[in-house]
Amino acid sequence: MRHSNKSKKILALFLLLMFGFVIFLAVMLYTALHKRDIPSIYSEDTAKAQRGSIISADGFHIATTQKLYKAVVNTRNIDPDKEELFIQLFSIYSGIEVSEIRERLHTRKGTVTLSYHISPKEAMYLKTLAFELRRLGVFIEYETPSGDRILQGLSILESGEARQYPYGNLLTPLLGYPRKIEEDGYTRVYGIKGLEKFFDEELNPQQNRTQKALRDVNGYLILNKQSDIKRQINGLTVKLNIPILFQSRVEIITDQIKQKLQADEIIATVMESKTGKIIALASSNRFDPSHIRTEDYPSLNANAIEYSYEPGSVIKPIIFSLMLDRGLINPYDMVNGHNGRFTMGTKTIVDEHAFSMLSAEDVLVYSSNIGIAQLAQKLNGVEFTEGLKRFGFTHFSGIDLPYEKRGSIPSSAQLNNYLYKAITSYGYGMRANPMQLVKAFNVFNNGGKLINPMVVEALYDDNGRTIPMQVQAPTQVIAPATAERMKQILIKTVNVGTGTIAKTPGLEVGGKTGTAHIAKNGAYVNSYHTSFIGFANDGKHNYTIGITVIEPRTVYFASITAVPVFKGIVDLMVEEKFLTPDPVAAAAAQPSQPEAIHP
Repeated sequence: MRHSNKSKKILALFLLLMFGFVIFLAVMLYTALHKRDIPSIYSEDTAKAQRGSIISADGFHIATTQKLYKAVVNTRNIDPDKEELFIQLFSIYSGIEVSEIRERLHTRKGTVTLSYHISPKEAMYLKTLAFELRRLGVFIEYETPSGDRILQGLSILESGEARQYPYGNLLTPLLGYPRKIEEDGYTRVYGIKGLEKFFDEELNPQQNRTQKALRDVNGYLILNKQSDIKRQINGLTVKLNIPILFQSRVEIITDQIKQKLQADEIIATVMESKTGKIIALASSNRFDPSHIRTEDYPSLNANAIEYSYEPGSVIKPIIFSLMLDRGLINPYDMVNGHNGRFTMGTKTIVDEHAFSMLSAEDVLVYSSNIGIAQLAQKLNGVEFTEGLKRFGFTHFSGIDLPYEKRGSIPSSAQLNNYLYKAITSYGYGMRANPMQLVKAFNVFNNGGKLINPMVVEALYDDNGRTIPMQVQAPTQVIAPATAERMKQILIKTVNVGTGTIAKTPGLEVGGKTGTAHIAKNGAYVNSYHTSFIGFANDGKHNYTIGITVIEPRTVYFASITAVPVFKGIVDLMVEEKFLTPDPVAAAAAQPSQPEAIHP
């Protein structure tokens, strides 16, 4: 009997142990097969790469990108006994009012965004604060209904980027402007106009920074050789050929004379004749890219390339050089001026100043429409059309800006007609933009070679590596001897002709005026475009300068609208040491200048 009881006890104990073992196996099997949220021993940190900057030739940042951050906190993680400490410290670090923080914290339970517009400096301070708040025990874990324990605390997250323009409207509309776009909750910018558009791909960020590594108990990365790190590759920096001080002072000149003339706009371009580098491209009509208003809309286009017009008499030297280069004329040939009034078929051509006879070169010097209309008959239609195209008309100028208007010229068949030849020879019946005219005139100051204008010097990456701009090889448009002869005629035009206001003792200055009626609704009206395209040299430095005045109202002759802008810029270039007048020639110059002859 005793033995039987003992056996039963052993069996019961065995069965109890087996039951416990089965339960243990079941728990282990459930644990092994059931999906669980196991805390990762790894953590990942990312940082968005930034859009590149645009800087001036002298190193000033004209357009930069500033990152924006947002501060997010989970209110369930804040220890109720230390909530006031959190509010006070966050207010000190962020500059946000205590009452505003308190109000936001109490709007809802859970994740709350305390600010969307935190600067990089504030973000750095707040990240330090987040670490200290954890250390001080301000944040505590909370348990979800599913049993998960959460500790998030204060997070400072990148929310987007904003384009900054420290110098306001400087260099606009050349600089252009961007527009914002949302990408997965992150605000990016992309270029819409000007340099921001043309170099949008180069300015755009290349690669975001990512860091994946072991984490400590607070979730901070432990970086070592086993960490997976991708470096941040920002967009390229675009460096201009334009120095900021010179550009700003040229803009002041255009502003002052625009007001004096009550003009719609004044456009000024200064280019190094040998290299094509644009060192100033100014408009009197500008805007702040950070705050574009409705009234700014007419100023958003870079009219140096986006505005084409009938250029008037500035086209005469181009036509003259085509004939001179082919040996069709001699500068000393005599031309009948018909005393200022000449009928050619159904067209009556009138000169502002009457001449009976004048030399072929004086047709340019005194801007005779009658004279150039007769000389132009020596070119056939193909020579006329192809000649204008060789000088760059109807082609893009090659400048590194978008949305250029190519203009137009009559066809070869049309230019076989004597009236088309006559009208086109003094700048009507064709269209060109101001940059095309500067590029064409530069041929006379560059040994007959055509080169592309360039606003940008080079691109740079974060390591300082230079990516030079591709420069197109010069094209020989006319013979060097022809270019030199044209240069001397244009110098004579300034010395005794329509451009005398441009004279600067000690410098080699030449150029040509142009005054042209504006056509509106298919008819010419009593409004004008005026231009002066020329050059200024000192023996070491050669510059081609173009001025376009759109609809001056107080007076319309180019000699007293466009030429003073040119003269003001040349004087500024002397002051800024871009040009150095020859002291002997300056001293020998006559103190008085002859009265200007209008084109």
